Amino acid sequence: MLTILDRYILRSLLINYLIAIGTMISLYVVLDLFVNMDEFTEQGYPVPTVIKNVISYYAPNVLLYYAQLSGVITLFACMASLARMRRLNELTAILASGVSLYRVAAPIVAFGLATTGVLILDTEILIPGVAHLLSRDHDDADGNKAYEALFLRDQNGALLSAGQFHPTRHDLKKMLVLQCDESGSVASILEADHATWEPPTTLRPMGRWVLERGLQRVRIVCEDQRFGPSECVEESFPRYYETDLGPEEIQLRQSEGWLRFLSLRQLRELRDRGTADTLSARQTKHSRIATPIVAMVLLLLGLPCFLDRSPANILSDAGRCVGLCGLCYVVTFVAQSIRPATESALPAWIPIFIFATVAMVLIDRIRT
Repeated sequence: MLTILDRYILRSLLINYLIAIGTMISLYVVLDLFVNMDEFTEQGYPVPTVIKNVISYYAPNVLLYYAQLSGVITLFACMASLARMRRLNELTAILASGVSLYRVAAPIVAFGLATTGVLILDTEILIPGVAHLLSRDHDDADGNKAYEALFLRDQNGALLSAGQFHPTRHDLKKMLVLQCDESGSVASILEADHATWEPPTTLRPMGRWVLERGLQRVRIVCEDQRFGPSECVEESFPRYYETDLGPEEIQLRQSEGWLRFLSLRQLRELRDRGTADTLSARQTKHSRIATPIVAMVLLLLGLPCFLDRSPANILSDAGRCVGLCGLCYVVTFVAQSIRPATESALPAWIPIFIFATVAMVLIDRIRT
């Protein structure tokens, strides 16, 4: 049951949270646009087209920016609310009424858990749904740029390449598919001058490329008793090639860090199929799991800096909060960027072990 105090604090938190989202994400977009504006205009498009491309590019990227800033946004909203309560001597009045500062922290922690849930929703559902759009460069916001697709592994274990890939037209030119055997030798080669994508249907769960002038050559090993092993080639002219590498998947994999746009379920499927680097997929998985926990650790680190009955040291406490939480943020970023030589999950979790312990010690020292 929410008390009057809970509703008062939560209302203040929500207002500051919305202000922080608007301010920080808008600043992120403006700075990125300022640096990359020439890439939107270099093709000589008219102003309405440039504006359309800018909106098309940043609309899905807002979800990614929120995922990167979610912990900082929650921390700012909570600390701004507590700072206001201290400046107005509201914490002193709350303590005089017999309410502990830990009771004041309860709705703040609950609000932090709620925003962490929103972060999980964003990274596990919303971002994977627009992952192919997040892989676009600034100068390809409209998706009309054609580029090569080189040696992308599909669930069949084959390597797919194309001389030209058009994301908006969903077609490939000079398509090449290499299938290797267990020894790593090329077992079959599939070539096509042009291929058009057909999405999956209820009767056909896997999508396929419709081939024009497709030619497949399969290597057959024949045992010749007189001269030893020899190779024969069997040729066929397939009409289709079934694969999980559709246009959106190909467009996604053009990005260097495309694994970070996927959900945990998709990362697990890639690992099971062997279509992605195992170490990178594992590192991304542990970083994804650790990120919401780090967001809560940031909040717990900031709480002891402001849960104080004295209104006199708000600026110094704010500086201490920025320094401590900033150190946690930087250490987490560095740790999650480390690529271990083995499948160790330790780098992603070290900041949590260190700063969660520090947060518990600081919370225990709060004078209530």
